[in-house]
Amino acid sequence: MSLTDQLMTDMKVAMKGHDKVGLSVIRMLKSALMNKKIEVGHDLTTTEEQQVVVSQMKQQKDSLVEFQNGHRDDLVAQTKEQMAVLDKYMPQQLSESAIRQLVQQTATDIGAESKADFGKLMKAVMAKTKSQADGSVVNQIVKEVLS
Repeated sequence: MSLTDQLMTDMKVAMKGHDKVGLSVIRMLKSALMNKKIEVGHDLTTTEEQQVVVSQMKQQKDSLVEFQNGHRDDLVAQTKEQMAVLDKYMPQQLSESAIRQLVQQTATDIGAESKADFGKLMKAVMAKTKSQADGSVVNQIVKEVLS
């Protein structure tokens, strides 16, 4: 079942269950998927769909940080609820140890040894992980490996 089909099914369940938060998040995600489809000009692949979900989750995390800094507890709670719904559609994430192993292997493969190779190594690792790893976690591990 494609993500779009899953969203349609979940939308019906949310409507019947009067789940306003769930319905709002599903509509937001459907809209983001449709915008991406229009942008690329073809039906989205599974990888592209996953990238859209990861992007939406990143936006929610960024919003959460801003709301916490602004002491907006009402919006913090609402954003956490939205993130919980969105988490159901997130692709399986790699563990930190798996990311570390991938970074070390990639560094060996491309010959990255110093901090000057940071950008090259980040690009190579992110291409391999696609949407299975958070960029900030990869960034931190790459810095540790290159230091």
